[in-house]
This record gives sequence, C-alpha cells and structure tokens, in this order.
Amino acid sequence: MVSTSCSDRLDEIENPELATQRTRELYKLKGYSDDWIEKRMRSIAIREELTDEWKNRGVKKQIECSIITAEISKATSGLTPSEYKKVKGLKNQNLRDHMTDLELIFSMLGEASTTAIVKSQNPKGFLQNKRAAKQAGTVAGNARKELETENRK
Repeated sequence: MVSTSCSDRLDEIENPELATQRTRELYKLKGYSDDWIEKRMRSIAIREELTDEWKNRGVKKQIECSIITAEISKATSGLTPSEYKKVKGLKNQNLRDHMTDLELIFSMLGEASTTAIVKSQNPKGFLQNKRAAKQAGTVAGNARKELETENRK
C-alpha cells in the first residue's frame, strides 16, 4: 500500500503532479487497468474544469453543485448519484470508482457537455446553471440510449 506522510502532502501542494501519480498508484494497487485509470483521471480533470466554471458563474455552495450534478446524472443515466449508488450496492464508496468504462465515458460526456454549454450560454447563478446541466445531460443521455439501441440489434 502507498503510505503518505505530511512531507508527501506538502510536496504534493508544491507539485500537484505528485498527487496525480499517487492516485494512479492507488488505483493500480486496487487492481484497475491502466486504460480504466486513464479514463478515471480524465474524468477528474473534466469534473474540476466544470466546477471551476460553476464557481465563476455564481454556483458557490456545495449543495448547489450536488443538485446540479444530480441533474446531469439523471439526464445522462436515468439515475441520480444516490440512486446509482443503491443500484450498485454502494454505501460510502465513490460511485465513479465503481463505474465501467462506458459509464465513466457517458458521465464525462455529460460533464464535458455541461462545461461547453455553460461556456457558450454563460448562465448566471444556480437556476440557470441547473438548466444548462439538464440540457447537457440530455445530450449524453441520448448518446447512451442510442448505443443501447445499437447493442440490442
């Protein structure tokens, strides 16, 4: 197992790439494939970019981010994150750490689409960002449904 000390954490503050490397090592130790780890790391970066956009547009409270995230998830997968966790039998674990490749990809598509729509529409505050998130989640949800339809043929 990877152990970290206060010194390691301070080093990560000075060089955030060290934290990324540590995260990759932890996922590797948990048995995830390199391909999955790359997707997960990309999903983290996409999420950070989105939350930065929300902060710049007046979405400041954690509860607001959670509600907007639930809108994206519901439109993308048909489930809110808490419903999704129940379906997967998760309690306190991170939902994304238990997603398949395609689940991660569609989740990323929903969040990346939200970032794109937010940048183009420039919504202000919670309600306008929530509407943009629902639009973007629908884009990802439609892509997911189309793939599901093609896979049934």
